[in-house]
Amino acid sequence: MRAISFWLSAILALPACAAHAQLTPKPHPTSIETALIDTEARLPKVPPPPPTARHRYEVVIDGTRIADPYHWLENPEDPAVQRWIATQNAYTGKYIDALPGHQQISKRVRALAITSTTRSSPRLAGGMLFYLRETPPQAQPVLVAQQGLDGKPRVLVDPNRDAKGEAITAYWPSPDGHYLAYGTAHGGSELTTIHVLDVRSGKRLPDKLPYAGGGTTPQGLAWDANGRGFVYVRFPPPPAGRPVRQFHAALVHHVLGQTAARDRVVFGKDYSPVAEYRLLTSPGARQLVVLANVGDGGPAEVYLRVGKGFRKLFGRDADIRGATWLGQRLVMVQFAAAPRGRLLVREPSGNVHVLLHQRKGALQSVAPLGKGLLVIRSWGPDWWVEQYDAHGRFVRRVDLPATGISIAGIASESGRPEALIAIRGWRMPARWVAYDGRTGALRTVFEVKPADAAYARIRVHRVEGVSKDGTRIPVTVLSMPGITPDGKRPTILYGYGGFDIPVAPRFVGPYLAWLERGGVLAYANIRGGNEFGETWHAEGQGLHKQNVFDDFHAAARALEKAGWTDPRHLGILGGSNGGLLMGAELVQHPHAFRAVVSLVGIYDMIGHETRFANGRYNVTEYGSVRNPAQLRATLAYSPLQNVKPHTPYPAVLMITGANDPRVAPWQSRKFAAALQHASSSHQPILLLTRMHAGHGVNASFSQRVGNTALALGFFAAELGLH
Repeated sequence: MRAISFWLSAILALPACAAHAQLTPKPHPTSIETALIDTEARLPKVPPPPPTARHRYEVVIDGTRIADPYHWLENPEDPAVQRWIATQNAYTGKYIDALPGHQQISKRVRALAITSTTRSSPRLAGGMLFYLRETPPQAQPVLVAQQGLDGKPRVLVDPNRDAKGEAITAYWPSPDGHYLAYGTAHGGSELTTIHVLDVRSGKRLPDKLPYAGGGTTPQGLAWDANGRGFVYVRFPPPPAGRPVRQFHAALVHHVLGQTAARDRVVFGKDYSPVAEYRLLTSPGARQLVVLANVGDGGPAEVYLRVGKGFRKLFGRDADIRGATWLGQRLVMVQFAAAPRGRLLVREPSGNVHVLLHQRKGALQSVAPLGKGLLVIRSWGPDWWVEQYDAHGRFVRRVDLPATGISIAGIASESGRPEALIAIRGWRMPARWVAYDGRTGALRTVFEVKPADAAYARIRVHRVEGVSKDGTRIPVTVLSMPGITPDGKRPTILYGYGGFDIPVAPRFVGPYLAWLERGGVLAYANIRGGNEFGETWHAEGQGLHKQNVFDDFHAAARALEKAGWTDPRHLGILGGSNGGLLMGAELVQHPHAFRAVVSLVGIYDMIGHETRFANGRYNVTEYGSVRNPAQLRATLAYSPLQNVKPHTPYPAVLMITGANDPRVAPWQSRKFAAALQHASSSHQPILLLTRMHAGHGVNASFSQRVGNTALALGFFAAELGLH
């Protein structure tokens, strides 16, 4: 993996040894070296980056002093910081515009992204089907309703009519499908305002409920049985003229027609500053259960509404992480003593017993079907759906492709025998199939047919890496026919590694622009996700976070060993927690990659917890630096604190959003400044700040296409893909 150091050292030594080079015969370059020299010749000359002031500043945590010379970049209101952002954007823009082939790739990416209409996030209520519908290049998806699976679609909410960049953040139909509550946010902030409309008439009610979660804590809403009100997640309203503080979310009750000021807290007033809630109602909204978390994810406490209050059913020691209702029976996904997951049921009588014991496959989620259940499972990159009856007896495995797909979700209603299963795969865009639980029959209800026949020809390969502790890491490799391992294929390796989020097969979409030119895509199932169950996740948390970085490095080495690529033709890609992964790989293995693209990443792990709201929510995943052992472990991998002067760092492109509520934009500013100051490679260290964007959750079509085109154009130039 460190073979890249030879090539970089040779290039960097040329100016100092020019006279000697004129007297010494040059060896005949190998084919790989020739290709690399050609790549260098095609790249624009990298001018010195804009200078960034370094100030004498230290952070002190439990007696540990940590230098922070770029602390001043944290204040976005400082005119000096605003000038710095503008200068960096100009620097990045000038370099990107000069990249060879960038315009052609951008054009191709946009053409591939403008597909036929697609659908997502289906929900069934009262026999009505609700979903989001996106028609590129429309900026945002619209909210649609239709009668049943085959009814005529009708647009209920079109955020594209709003000139302020409105996006739909979530939606919740009433149990009978009469009303629809939905959330909106602007400019990428995710801070949600809830609205209500009458589905039949399409008219919006006067109800307008601000501060309804989003960003640090998820939105949530549960309708009353009579359909005249609901419980929803809300941050405490701030004093007039002050911004909302995204802590201390509670559940409040709203009655239709009343003002938000009259909504009263019904649960969670003093639960936790970093509370998160999931609300689930039984059929007819007869019962409401709340899964309450302190911080992001992890075991939940389970509360049942009893009268006007809530009764605790299970504590965090039960390790319950999901639930659904089967009639009036509460079915819970439990991981205590079952790392692959089992199903626990609470009967209406209050009796609790195991409905389904742990078995092959990691339990991802569960949905009602008729009098029984559908269970989504995974094992590494393979996903499937199983059907069980009301007593937990196996009925059948749903007849879906065995490999190459993932399950995007299930829309169903307890008591109804038919469910809508949303699937997708490397070669398959969104497809919805109706599943009949009585017969096992499947029929396609909706599918996006790729306009380009090349998708069907994508080849899927698998390799396996071995991490530092011996753990085996699956890697899926995608290529076009005729593109075989030759040791130098331009390759992009993607990873995430955190928060129980799996890396699953999904449609490559505009990334076909990379594959059709001879490039290779690779996806690593590293620890921190839950592809193999909760143990796989736990081994990438807190004090074990270094496993994630070791796993990804092992995946890169596996691609080399299999002959697909080498460090000179390997680029790595990740975002958010995956941006932390990119930063750690950069500082731990600077010679292992030629290029890095990192989006909305976390790089200063010390400042993330202590100086940004969402950092406190993330303690459940990363551990707290207030703990001495965790502080030592975090300092050992935190990218910003491990940037070393005079190190030949690879080419780097970072992208962030000025309105990001999940990862502070200053994370990217500080890390970019540190790398620009330290790097001795003369490779570009670039930062682009999108001024009207956030974390990417509700990004517009143009922002998503723009980021993809930027990434692929940058990788193509740096990795030598023509």
